[in-house]
Amino acid sequence: MTGAQEWLGRVGQNWAAEWERTDRSFAALTPHLLAAIALEPGRRVIDIGCGAGELSIALAAARPDAHLTGIDISAELIDAARSRAGDQVNLSFAVADAASWQADDAAPDLYVSRHGVMFFTDPPAAFAHLASKAAPGARMVFSCFRPASENLWATEIARLLPPGKPAPAADFPPGPFAFADPDQARRCLQGWRDVTFQPLDFAYVAGSGANPVADAVSFFSRIGPAAAAIRTLPDQARAAFERGLLELVQSRCVGGRVCFPAAAWLVTATADNS
Repeated sequence: MTGAQEWLGRVGQNWAAEWERTDRSFAALTPHLLAAIALEPGRRVIDIGCGAGELSIALAAARPDAHLTGIDISAELIDAARSRAGDQVNLSFAVADAASWQADDAAPDLYVSRHGVMFFTDPPAAFAHLASKAAPGARMVFSCFRPASENLWATEIARLLPPGKPAPAADFPPGPFAFADPDQARRCLQGWRDVTFQPLDFAYVAGSGANPVADAVSFFSRIGPAAAAIRTLPDQARAAFERGLLELVQSRCVGGRVCFPAAAWLVTATADNS
């Protein structure tokens, strides 16, 4: 289970260092998310959990008359985003927790996020807060994973791992699949109405280049459940896991890329604060 605290430490640091490969993993999803966002009005736009800034940077370029603010709790990710953004005058970034973030000028009329909203400690309170800070009738567009069973990059790696300890009971456990169930997600989206879920299947790219297999093994060793296993498993179990990971990645290498089937929701909603 990945929560907000992990993003303040090693997880955020790794994602900041690996932003090129993490952006690549979502390369088949991002254009669909940008197309959905393009259908929405918005001149004061907040990118929730902006990570290393790819979505914010693209939206600032597409909306020169708008102002984009990317927020993330990881200082390392915000540093990476600022470095990438250069001197785009309508774009800024801030280290902030969206669950308690305060607007410093006009209320936002559009919230966006690429897989950045599933890690709140208290999602209903966080979304209610975001609605309360938004302009009347503001819109929100975000992507999130559908169930793990539909995301083979997760399930096939999980099958290589020894049984773990059950996660502590929680009403809204954070993590990559926190919003996989639309009914659960709707319970989280306090302060929002007209919630829609559009399914989108895409190829999760884990490896490419001159040696896509080695690239994918390296990527998984830094990002996701494999990275945690390699850090924490005893030597013998880690060696067995690494052998299994190599075989798995080799089996998924086709046409010079290592890809896994992945499944997401594109979610839209309207702030119920008119």
